[in-house]
Amino acid sequence: MTRTDADFMSEAYDEARKSFDAGGLPIGAILVRGGEIIGRGHNQRVQKGDPILHGEMDCMRNAGRQKTYRDTVMYTTLSPCMMCTGTILQFGIPRVVIGESRNFAGFQNVLTEAGVEVLDLDDPACTKLMGGFIAAHPALWNEDIGE
Repeated sequence: MTRTDADFMSEAYDEARKSFDAGGLPIGAILVRGGEIIGRGHNQRVQKGDPILHGEMDCMRNAGRQKTYRDTVMYTTLSPCMMCTGTILQFGIPRVVIGESRNFAGFQNVLTEAGVEVLDLDDPACTKLMGGFIAAHPALWNEDIGE
C-alpha cells in the first residue's frame, strides 16, 4: 500500500500536537525518502529555549546527516518561514508539502522560484490547530516569526 501526501501530513500533524501538548507552537514536520519517514520533528523553541528549533529544523536535525536530500520530501504543517525555507533550499529538498498557509503565508514563492515543487493541502485540521494557538498566544506567535 502506497502512502499518500495526506497520510504523511497526518504524521506531521501528530508532531504538531506533541509540541502543542507540551506548551509549544503546534508546527510539525516529516522528512520522507522513497515512501519511508527518515526524520520527524516539531517546534521546540519554547520547550528547549532554542530560537531556531522550528519544526522543520528539528526534523532535519533528527534525520541526521544524509548523503543527499535531493530525493526527499518535506511535509510541514505550516508554510515555512525564511529560515526553514533557506534550509530546504540549502540541502536541495525538491518537494515540500504544506499543511496550511492561511495563518502564515511563509515563503512558498521563494521555494517555487527556486524550482521546488510546493503543494499546499489547505488542511482544515492544521489550520484550526495553528489558528487557535495564535488566538490564544499572540505574543508567543509573534516571537516565533520575529514580529
